[in-house]
Amino acid sequence: MLSTRLLHGVGALSSILHSPRTIKCSSKVLLTSYLGLRTAARFALPQHCCCLTTSLAKHGTKILSRRAVTLAAEATQTLPRTQKIVGYWLAGCSGMVFCAVILGGVTRLTESGLSMVTWRLLGEKLPTTQQQWVEEFNRYQEFPEFKIKNKNMTLEEFKFIWWMEYAHRQWGRLIGASFFIPATIFWAKGWFQPVLKKRVLAFGTLIAMQGLMGWYMVKSGLENKFDGPSDVPRVSQYRLASHLSLAFVLYTLFLWSALDQLLPAERLAQVTRTATRFRALAHSCKGLVFLTAVSGAFVAGLDAGLIYNSFPKMADKWIPDDILAFSPALRNFTENPTTVQFDHRLLGTSTLMLI
Repeated sequence: MLSTRLLHGVGALSSILHSPRTIKCSSKVLLTSYLGLRTAARFALPQHCCCLTTSLAKHGTKILSRRAVTLAAEATQTLPRTQKIVGYWLAGCSGMVFCAVILGGVTRLTESGLSMVTWRLLGEKLPTTQQQWVEEFNRYQEFPEFKIKNKNMTLEEFKFIWWMEYAHRQWGRLIGASFFIPATIFWAKGWFQPVLKKRVLAFGTLIAMQGLMGWYMVKSGLENKFDGPSDVPRVSQYRLASHLSLAFVLYTLFLWSALDQLLPAERLAQVTRTATRFRALAHSCKGLVFLTAVSGAFVAGLDAGLIYNSFPKMADKWIPDDILAFSPALRNFTENPTTVQFDHRLLGTSTLMLI
């Protein structure tokens, strides 16, 4: 009799799971059904029925696992069309910011960031004739990078670094257009929920701040403050780190909001201790990755990566002698190339071990 009931239970569960209304059922119902099958299989039947009950329990488990995979896709398909459009738009903005970080890194590696000595909100005029290129090159020659570092640069070499910086700036403007134009349209159509409206306003503010911070950073490398014989014209490491940090914040918030629209999560009624610990670990990893990236900006801003080229030791020592050469001591963490590289190594290793 119990075997018959169990068979009916499996059949009923299978029909429920394959019903379109299953999308609306909670995970608690599925879990209860699964546990019910396991409990019945383990305790409800006599010993001589173990093979049958085990088979039935496995069958029920397979039904649940197969159906669970499709439920997520079906639930996504039931999202409102406008919500999916907004989600894909935010995901696209996130991807564009990610590409901007890569392009900015290439611009930094090719030392192209100071090639454009002017900044206009809607874009600089593109040189199209030889005379215009010469005029642009002459403007560049008035600033410290050319006078101290690139005295022998030719016009063709200048064109290369100019195009690199131009591409980076234009990509940033494209991000702004890709955000503000659709945001205005979606807002007017009422596609944003109240919570998302606040985020959109925050996104717009951060994008505007990022553009201004980019020029503020470049401006620090154009000032006539490189007087020492060993001074190399470069942007402020503080402003470079701020520029990169804003990019990471934008990327993270865009991606988080996109996933929130496309894969809305259900808030659990009760969170287990294991889940709480895992969440804390995930946040710790995220924070360490962010700090490691920011410390990398200080390494790039000071060219600190060129100081020591051995690993894991630095000049055959675990702790270099000049790690606290500056006074006061706090300056070493942001201005001493040795300390900055040491911190970056330590943070990178710690992040890898934690992950």
